[in-house]
Amino acid sequence: MHVLVLGGTTEARELAGALHPLPGLRVTSSLAGRVAAPRLPAGEVRIGGFGGPEGMARWIRESAVDAVIDATHPFAETISFNAAEAAATAHVPLLALRRPGWVPGAGDDWREVGSLAEAARAVAGAGRVFLTTGRMGLAAFAGVDDAHFLVRSVDAPEPPFPPHMEVLLDRGPFTLEGERKLLARHRIDVLVTKDSGAAATAPKLAAAREAGIPVVVVRRPPTPDGVPVAASVAEAADWLQTRSAGAVSG
Repeated sequence: MHVLVLGGTTEARELAGALHPLPGLRVTSSLAGRVAAPRLPAGEVRIGGFGGPEGMARWIRESAVDAVIDATHPFAETISFNAAEAAATAHVPLLALRRPGWVPGAGDDWREVGSLAEAARAVAGAGRVFLTTGRMGLAAFAGVDDAHFLVRSVDAPEPPFPPHMEVLLDRGPFTLEGERKLLARHRIDVLVTKDSGAAATAPKLAAAREAGIPVVVVRRPPTPDGVPVAASVAEAADWLQTRSAGAVSG
C-alpha cells in the first residue's frame, strides 16, 4: 500500500516515522520546499509543488498512491483544498491530520482575528510587536509604519515586510524561560501568532500571560468539507491501517 503524506510539520515527520517500518507499506512524504534545510522524514521524500490539484491528481495516479494524509500546517489552506480536489479526482481516500488548536486559559488576554490583515490592523500603533506568524505572511504587515516588529522565522524573510523590523532566525522547540527573557529583552508590548496549536511554540503564550502582554491570535481556516480529521498521529495511523486491512481483505 502506497501512502502519500503531505508534510512539513512535526506530526508529519512523526507519522512517516511510525508508518515507514510497517511491512507492506510504502510511505512518500511531500514537502513544499519553502524551508532551506528541512528536517527530512523517514521513507521516500519529494520536494516541490505538484502544479495545482490537477498535477497532484496526476502524480497520485502515476505513482499508484492508495491513500493521502494531509499533515500540512493548519494554515496551509491552499494545499489542503488542492489535496481534497485531487483525491476526489483520483478516487483515493483522504484524511486531514490536524493538531488541536490552543485554548485560552485564566489570565490570558487574547484578541482573536480572522486573518493576517485583521491582525495588522489590530497592532497598528501598538509599540513593539513580537510577530510569530511566519515569513510568508509578512506582506500583510508591510503597511504598518507606526509599530516596531520583532519577526521570528526559520529562514530570512523577503520583501514586502514592515518598514521597522528586526529579524530573529530561530527554530523551535522553545522554552518558557527563553520566551520570558525574549519578551523582556525586546520590551514586547503585544504578541501576534497564528493558532497553530504546536506544543513546540506554545511557551510564548505562557510567557505573554505571565507578563500581562496581550496576544492577537489568528483563527484557523476551515478544513475542506467532507474530509475526515484526525487529531493525533495515532489516530491517523489507525485510519490508514484500517484502510490497509480493508484493501488486503478485499
